[in-house]
Amino acid sequence: MKFKLIGAAVAVLCLGMGAVTAQETPVAKREALMKGIGGSVAQLSGIAKGDKPFDAAVVKTALTTISTNIKAFPDLFPAGSEANSAAAPAIWENNTDFRAKAAKMGADADMVLASMPTDQAGVQKAMQTIGANCNACHQTYRLKK
Repeated sequence: MKFKLIGAAVAVLCLGMGAVTAQETPVAKREALMKGIGGSVAQLSGIAKGDKPFDAAVVKTALTTISTNIKAFPDLFPAGSEANSAAAPAIWENNTDFRAKAAKMGADADMVLASMPTDQAGVQKAMQTIGANCNACHQTYRLKK
């Protein structure tokens, strides 16, 4: 009985370690960061469009997530991580520009966060600034689906 219990525990640990290892790949990490940015942009967009009420805490959290995630994002593209990803080869071919675009988005998110929108109109203006960065990068550095 003890052997079955120990065997089951080892199997669960091995499965858990496999899941953790899969989450630690650069592709998984960057996809998680981008999902965080996408979710934050969706929250801000809902407020900007008037679909959701203005909530300063939601705005601050969303802007903070965008700022934090985009700053870590460019470091998750080591050579060899091109496979199974929506990342375009241009990221590795023109990494300096890719990093500059990410840095600009980070700086713009910090600027918007520092002036913290106080109403729907402020969030609309913030979305224009942040959205321009998203489009500039995705046009060049994201594969079309």
